[in-house]
Amino acid sequence: MANHNKKRRLGCESVKLLKYCSHKKRDMFGWGCTIHGELGLGGIEDDKILIPRELDFKNASEIQHIACGDNYTVIITQDGKVYSCGNNDYGQLGHKEGRKKLELIPGLDAFVFKKAACGAYHTLAINEWGQLFSWGFNAEGQLGLNSTSFMECSPHMVKTLGTNVVIQIACGMKHALALTNNGELFSWGCNSEGQLGLGDESHQYERKPTFIKALAGIPIAFIACGGYHSIAISKSGAVFGWGKNAFGQLGLNDTQDRNLPCQLQTLQNAKVCYAACGEEFSVFLTLDGGVFTCGGGMYGQLGHGSNTNEILPRQVMELMGSTVTQISCGRKHTLALVPSGGKVYAWGLGGAGQLGNHSTRSIATPQVVLGPWVAPNSASMMDLDKDNDSSTVSYVVKHIFSGGNHCFATVVKQSDNIRPDDCRILESSSEICTVTEEKLMACQEIPPNSPVDHELMTYLETVFRSAACMTGSFLLNNDGRYRCTNKHHGIDLDQASRLFGIIREMDNITIQELIFTGISDYLIPSFSYLPSTICAEPLRLYIILPLYHGFANPLNCHVLHKPFCKAVLQLKSEVFEVLKSWWLIAPAHYFERLVRIHKSVVLHYVKTKKDIPWDVTLELVLDFLHLLNKLNNEADEGNKVPYSTFNLPELVELTDIRVDYMIWITTGESSVFCKYPFLFDAQAKIILLEIDQAMQMQLAVDQAVNQATMFFDPFPGFISQEFVMLVVSRENIVADTLRELSQYNSSDLKKPLRVKFYGEEAEDVGGVKKEFFMLLLREILDPKYGMFKQYDETRVIWFSEDSLEDKNMYFLIGILCGLVIYNFIIIDLPFPLALYKKLLHERVALTDIKDLSPVLAKSIQNVLDYEDSDFEEVFGLNFEVVRDVFGEKRIYELIPGGSKVPVTLKNKKQFVDLYVDYILNKSVEPHFQEFYKGFHKVCGGRVLELFHSCELMAVIVGNEDYDWEELEKNTAYKEGYTKNDPTIVLFWQVFRELTLEEKKKFLLFLTGSDRIPIKGMKAIKITIQPVNDERMLPVAHTCFNLLDLPKYQTQERLRYKLLQAIQQTQGFSLV
Repeated sequence: MANHNKKRRLGCESVKLLKYCSHKKRDMFGWGCTIHGELGLGGIEDDKILIPRELDFKNASEIQHIACGDNYTVIITQDGKVYSCGNNDYGQLGHKEGRKKLELIPGLDAFVFKKAACGAYHTLAINEWGQLFSWGFNAEGQLGLNSTSFMECSPHMVKTLGTNVVIQIACGMKHALALTNNGELFSWGCNSEGQLGLGDESHQYERKPTFIKALAGIPIAFIACGGYHSIAISKSGAVFGWGKNAFGQLGLNDTQDRNLPCQLQTLQNAKVCYAACGEEFSVFLTLDGGVFTCGGGMYGQLGHGSNTNEILPRQVMELMGSTVTQISCGRKHTLALVPSGGKVYAWGLGGAGQLGNHSTRSIATPQVVLGPWVAPNSASMMDLDKDNDSSTVSYVVKHIFSGGNHCFATVVKQSDNIRPDDCRILESSSEICTVTEEKLMACQEIPPNSPVDHELMTYLETVFRSAACMTGSFLLNNDGRYRCTNKHHGIDLDQASRLFGIIREMDNITIQELIFTGISDYLIPSFSYLPSTICAEPLRLYIILPLYHGFANPLNCHVLHKPFCKAVLQLKSEVFEVLKSWWLIAPAHYFERLVRIHKSVVLHYVKTKKDIPWDVTLELVLDFLHLLNKLNNEADEGNKVPYSTFNLPELVELTDIRVDYMIWITTGESSVFCKYPFLFDAQAKIILLEIDQAMQMQLAVDQAVNQATMFFDPFPGFISQEFVMLVVSRENIVADTLRELSQYNSSDLKKPLRVKFYGEEAEDVGGVKKEFFMLLLREILDPKYGMFKQYDETRVIWFSEDSLEDKNMYFLIGILCGLVIYNFIIIDLPFPLALYKKLLHERVALTDIKDLSPVLAKSIQNVLDYEDSDFEEVFGLNFEVVRDVFGEKRIYELIPGGSKVPVTLKNKKQFVDLYVDYILNKSVEPHFQEFYKGFHKVCGGRVLELFHSCELMAVIVGNEDYDWEELEKNTAYKEGYTKNDPTIVLFWQVFRELTLEEKKKFLLFLTGSDRIPIKGMKAIKITIQPVNDERMLPVAHTCFNLLDLPKYQTQERLRYKLLQAIQQTQGFSLV
């Protein structure tokens, strides 16, 4: 561990330096190799400087940036001037000869420069307009000038990037990288180790900047080059490396070179925001100030206390506990700044004094550089000389720089209260463009037909034509943007929605057209070349773009919706899994918008293109909606949005769904709406069920008629075979029904059902059937049979896993449920939604346990939610289910040997899944299968494919969405009654005052069911007719939903008689 507090005894050179500096401004210090004049100290005798020494550079206090090559230096001052010194064998200084002192490079006076980068012998610099210049060695095209010249002694503009705004540059030994403000990364120069990242089709070198396609759409935050390798870091902290990897410098856990960018998975959670590279190693700086290194360590340059190589990034333990804000690398050494302690640390090769510790020995752990600077609030490391003038000014390190074997530090006065630079925070000029509220508000203020400022136009074109700029926009603040995974996209969807809302409200036509063109002509087409597997960040574009208001206009379907849907549908499965998980964690309102904007396209087609054949745009949009619907049904915590969100009620009115269904059922044609049943609402599906019922029943009847004709039956007896006729007694209804049904085969059961009770006169035109089902199911579900278990909390029933009843009973109930559907009868069957899910092969989950027993579901959820280390002690569970069967304890193992396998934090999800599967599936499988067979004996056919489980449940049991006003509005009157008749007025006054339970009893009395059909209350049509004798009770003709209402004269008498009548809800007789 570096000794931060121990005072060091310094040699005479150190004391001499202190005395010299006490009377002069100290704004820039250098140390290390000076053989070639790279420190700019002039023609001194020393070939190495062992501790930091002040540079006698007149513009030292105005230094903006320093770039160090192998043995030369380039400095940019705040006024944009470029100076250089050191070796000039290949013209890398921009001078004709070498320089021992920093001198202004000629020919650049017309420009204001901001940044520079140095390779072994070539130099790059960018000016305030983002134009790139280069000079020096060019044997392998490292200047990017697309020329074959061996070297260039004077700066030349890189014309290939002339129309781009370059914001970052980095140089390797013989190659270079440039990042533009629209997020594109270019490389050129030597490619012998794959360091250009261009893949298999690239050459040994590239003479002009070439776009790295593999990183398209990734919002790059920072770039760096090593000797023969390259590093890029995204705005979410994803680190990519490519090029030479012989020493593990790419951190990929091997030593294989890469010619394409590869993500360093081990740093995925580290929140890396900056990197520096030596010749054969890499150093990474994290958001919390940690330092990781990997690669060649033969001189200790990795800082791990040894000289071994590391093929995986490893944290420098000596610096743990300190917050590092800057790192810099020479060829084989490393620097790090810890501003809180005012210390610069160095490690690695020290032969030229580049470690600044008064030694030429190499060191494998961080040691303090003996510089004359202090922490912001402490004393200098070199304040041991008591004879120093009391007027000595204290300095704080502003920035550190390092080159081949030499280093620099710029300093500021402690009294100026200027904080050191922080590499973790990028300057805005070095960041790619993003969508900002400030810029959008400026656009919003421009009147409709006014000209738009050129700078603003350029900004909008840059951002809205770049996938990288868009995927780097709308990110969460602070560390929320880091670690883009399938569970975290890092987008602030609220901010994105708000900013797209500002765009929607813009009045200027030019701006709106520009944004629309950018999205439709550039961003949407970019889906075809965005990398699909290297990183998840480009997938953010799929999340962001649907927020654009242009997607709400179906007229844009060919340029927006169609290519968007096509791109999603063509994603590789592993890539789509990421997007799928992002959609599932998105807010419900976002998911609902996705559905709505694409439903609008379908509606547009249905309304305007009835006579146009089914085309590819419509099919792509429908396939995309099908995908969303499937996702919605697979959500763990129930549907993300109600399944009705996908309904398009207008289909019933705007298309002939009967014809659509007939085509689908008879030809299997895919270009029909029946292929996408989620579009149909309940009303449409009932129509389709009626069509299917009519088809199936007619087929059965036709077969019966044909059979009678074939046997030359001279009697009309075959007419009775047009129906399934059940003759049963009330006293022995279960046995009678089993006997009667055994006479019919599957096709017979498709026929209309008729029921007759022994000894009763009523002819079955609907009402008798209703009562038959209610009585029969009430008997079958009686606990005396033990076929089902009732849960007291919810009053619902589920299959009893220990029932001894004959399996034919379950088969019978299945048939009865099927008959209910085909005869459109509503019965109050107390099964949970899980039954209907299983019938339709939908997945059952923990939410379905809640429908049975909320207490049990909460207990299971507690297992999932508990995260403390004492989990096993608290729950004490094994992979088993314990059941009490007729007083005997039985254990069912969920996995082989499950009784001995404890449930832990790691496997608890598996346990819950198996437990739920046991309760809802495995434990009841034999009984459910018989029920399933009976149900599908009646309802087997494609029509069920159209139904959602909730809808199928509503078809059988109806619902309780009462609308009593709708009932009153739809009531018909005859035989002299009108809605204004005094008796009718009294009746509705009394009815409105009834309790909910009394109203439900009236509904049961009149219609045979107290629940509402899936079509709603409007599907219940009742009729009221008069009876003259007011001594009589109201009488219900359940078969016809007809009420005989005597002409009562008072409200009290009407109420009394009505309440008395609705208590009688069993038994049918002719009136």
